[in-house]
Amino acid sequence: MTTSRRQFLQFSLAAASLAACTPSLRAVSGEDRSAPAKKKKILVLGGTGFLGPAFVTAAQARGHELTLFNRGKTRPELFPNVEKLLGDRDPNKGGGLKALEGRKFDAVLDTSGYYPRMVRASAELLAPNVGQYIFISSVSAYAKNDTPGADESAATATLADPNVETMGKNYENYGGLKRACEEAAEKALPGRVANVRPGYIVGPEDRTDRYVYFPLRFERGGEMLAPGSPSDPMQIIDVRDLAEWLVLLMERDTTGIFNAVGPQKPWTMGEMFAACREVTGKDTKLTWVPGEFLLKNGEDGEGALPIWAPAFGAYAGMHLRSNARAVQAGLKFRSPVLTTRDALSWFKSLPEERQDKPRAGLTPEREAELLSRWAQARG
Repeated sequence: MTTSRRQFLQFSLAAASLAACTPSLRAVSGEDRSAPAKKKKILVLGGTGFLGPAFVTAAQARGHELTLFNRGKTRPELFPNVEKLLGDRDPNKGGGLKALEGRKFDAVLDTSGYYPRMVRASAELLAPNVGQYIFISSVSAYAKNDTPGADESAATATLADPNVETMGKNYENYGGLKRACEEAAEKALPGRVANVRPGYIVGPEDRTDRYVYFPLRFERGGEMLAPGSPSDPMQIIDVRDLAEWLVLLMERDTTGIFNAVGPQKPWTMGEMFAACREVTGKDTKLTWVPGEFLLKNGEDGEGALPIWAPAFGAYAGMHLRSNARAVQAGLKFRSPVLTTRDALSWFKSLPEERQDKPRAGLTPEREAELLSRWAQARG
């Protein structure tokens, strides 16, 4: 695995936004989610990006009371009937966290924490007045991705400079920063934190276009480059499944560290393309190009194939992390076919000028170039 490919995947995970401990399951796994939930007062730090709106929608459907704290710059028109507090995660900027002073909440969802100093500030301020703090981290918090089936006990990333407040030129600090944020939250609220580590969050309103690239390209037809092999693993989680589960964690006062990855059973690139075929109705010709060839031909940096990772070497476990703990805590998954269908439908609802400029995936010219090189290599 080349360094640039590792950096690209680190950046790709960061673009959507991330010592294991035993989770506290205060309700029996498999409890009926349709049962009336005790109404909770929930604070969301963020709430208007991608995961935030999905969570607000899911929490409102369960009858909970929401308050959003953010800078009011990203889609401020969302949720006009929800209380909104203006401020900044950085206590040294503008009004900082003053709007949160003296406020009491049953639970907090932190979707916008990237630097430990800022997470520490919000967690310490809220600690006397909240019961539970859920921090959205990332599987990038792990030091390595080379072991299939690794669980939450795997070694985590560290920072050369614990005070750094930049992701780095190639997002090399992202994983260490997310792990440091987890520790800051746990130190401020010991035993009251759930650190959730998603992988690739996909579905409707994913503005990175990372996942929707595949059904879009498949629908276009012709010869399509399929990376790796049909058996290469792929882990994704639908933003709606993650959001509904976060609400469940709050209703059950669940704490601990969790890999929020799916589907429940291992999924493959071959099955992903089968979902594309079912959703689009197309019979696109797939040409499988080995990962070794793609890396050798420069498919390892900016503009590279999204989400997919070589199923060998340093990333052999990238898409094979254990989700057993999260499943035990109630995480459920809709069919990946539904995720594919809904992601594609959402993208097609965007203005034409936006559809004409997808933000991820191979350009037609780059794809044709790689296919030509692969045909020549095969002789």
